[in-house]
Amino acid sequence: MASKVVPSSAHHTVKRELTVLTMSDHDIMNQIYATHVHGDEKFDVDSLFILVENILKRSTLIVDNVALGAQVHFENLEDKIPKASFKPPLCTLKKISSEMQCKAPGEEIAHKTTMSILNKLSSYSWDAKAVITLAAFALEYGDFWFVAKLYPSDELAKSLGNLKQVALLSRRPSLQKHLKALVELNNLIKVTLEVIECIFELEKLSIYDIKDVPALSIAMDRIPVDVYWAIISVVACATKMCDLTTNKDHVQELSPFAIKLNVVLNILKMQIKLCKHQIEAVESHRRIKKLLQTPTEVKEVFKVLIYAKDDIQPLIDGSTHRTVSIDVLKKKNVLLFISGLDISNDEISILKPIYDALRKEDHAVLSPIAGIRFIKEEWHFKNKPVIVVMNPQGKVECPNAIHMIQVWGMRAFPFTSTAEEALSNGRDWMGSIVTGINPNVHNWIKGEKFIFFYGGKDNEWVQHFTKRANALATDPVIKEARISIELLCVGKGSKGEVDHSILGHFWNRIDSFFFSKTHRKTEPDPVTHEINKLLSYKNESGWVVLCKGSSVVASGHGASILKVLEEFDKWKEHVRVKGFEVSFKHHHDKLLHTERQCCRVDIPLIAGKIPENMKCPECPRVMETFVSFKCCHVDGATNGLH
Repeated sequence: MASKVVPSSAHHTVKRELTVLTMSDHDIMNQIYATHVHGDEKFDVDSLFILVENILKRSTLIVDNVALGAQVHFENLEDKIPKASFKPPLCTLKKISSEMQCKAPGEEIAHKTTMSILNKLSSYSWDAKAVITLAAFALEYGDFWFVAKLYPSDELAKSLGNLKQVALLSRRPSLQKHLKALVELNNLIKVTLEVIECIFELEKLSIYDIKDVPALSIAMDRIPVDVYWAIISVVACATKMCDLTTNKDHVQELSPFAIKLNVVLNILKMQIKLCKHQIEAVESHRRIKKLLQTPTEVKEVFKVLIYAKDDIQPLIDGSTHRTVSIDVLKKKNVLLFISGLDISNDEISILKPIYDALRKEDHAVLSPIAGIRFIKEEWHFKNKPVIVVMNPQGKVECPNAIHMIQVWGMRAFPFTSTAEEALSNGRDWMGSIVTGINPNVHNWIKGEKFIFFYGGKDNEWVQHFTKRANALATDPVIKEARISIELLCVGKGSKGEVDHSILGHFWNRIDSFFFSKTHRKTEPDPVTHEINKLLSYKNESGWVVLCKGSSVVASGHGASILKVLEEFDKWKEHVRVKGFEVSFKHHHDKLLHTERQCCRVDIPLIAGKIPENMKCPECPRVMETFVSFKCCHVDGATNGLH
């Protein structure tokens, strides 16, 4: 039996036909961009699309009526109206229509025809290319079905219908033969129209800045490829229509184009949905910003922050778990507690005493809310809890009170920036940091005793310092001067064990004090300087803060403070004349001129607004900036350890 020989040219054609519909977006872009001239010839593309939409919607309804026997009430259709001054580019439409007529079926030929159309429309915008091509098809398709509608009753329509072979698609029994193909054609036209509608919608959304609507950039970059698939589908539809009216045996297959175009349509719809979601966030951001510039009522500000599109849902009273109206916020100071879903019990526990105290005096309502763009950009929310304080008029009194609450608790009430300023500038700031870490601290501070607060990563250094500090406290010179010195190793229990909870809370308060100061200050004051120093010791082998009562006398790296104690014999005589405080500080300052450790300050990126730069707490230089990553494998307060 003789084998069938396939010419090499046929192999090439088969290969090309297989690749046209499977070309990547990148390959398509490379081919079609060469056809585009960035002249963007101007004409009223909106009015042309209105006419095309009117023609195709009525034409496809006629087909539904003829093919499916559906009852169509054309009087219910409302046609859109183009501008009165609109003049269609008729010659261009006829040229494109001619380009699509009487083509042989096949994906390769459809591709070549599409490229030819793109070359002819090179100076038009991408959406205009698609609309002009569809309009050229609509001229023929609409005319065909208009004649088909009038065919039984109008003599002119009968003559035109005979020329156009209307009877083949509108009369039995030939209608039955082509019924499936006709429905398939009609559906692809509808999808093509929908794709071009989506492209138009994206073009209208392009008035927004891609910085605000990043999804728009991806969607707009895809438009040339989407236009290609719309045009090649129109070409395929034109070929199919020609095949049906000439009763050819070998006809254009539309299903591959329908599958591809439906994928394109779904992507476009998803992109538009995402763009609109991002645009809604932009508009919401603008509304909130405008409202907060001239607030009048806290309830109205709260509504804009919480609810999308006036979809007002009842609030939940956390103490009773009952729903309450938003009107409960009227004439109230409101604390907006904003957090992510992973809020820890330690973070919630900070707020409970505040919440209880405020409820007793009916000063405020606390309500967790969902984060939105405004909160992230204006209030620097980064998934760590934020408390925004608003007065009854909706004015923001403090963009984030969480830090002052962590440090001072109810002492900071009413949690305004003024209250925070007054508390953070006092000389007794250390008292707020160490409150609650040891039951004896309160009495030591009240008695104005000297207190060594110390700690570090190196247990050997901690033991050595403890020994030296105890020796200092019991030295005859100190006893003779009636100086009382106490020691507290932060984070150590009575049996010497590490208490991670206490240690975590201590450093969290230091962090909070740091952010409380840096969020409001541009130039560091003496308190900020001391806080920065203390924060730089978090990861050191040893650190010490010497206080008198709650006032800081000196703070430093473990090595320098330990040396002060080791050299007590060199400055002990000054204690009798100048006092312990002045003598200790003088000798420590003297050592700093000869010995200095590298200084490092770690700031969590999620903690809110980060200072652009920072001066070294040990010298006048600006510190270098590094990025590091950390995980303590735990949740809660222990995560404050570094």
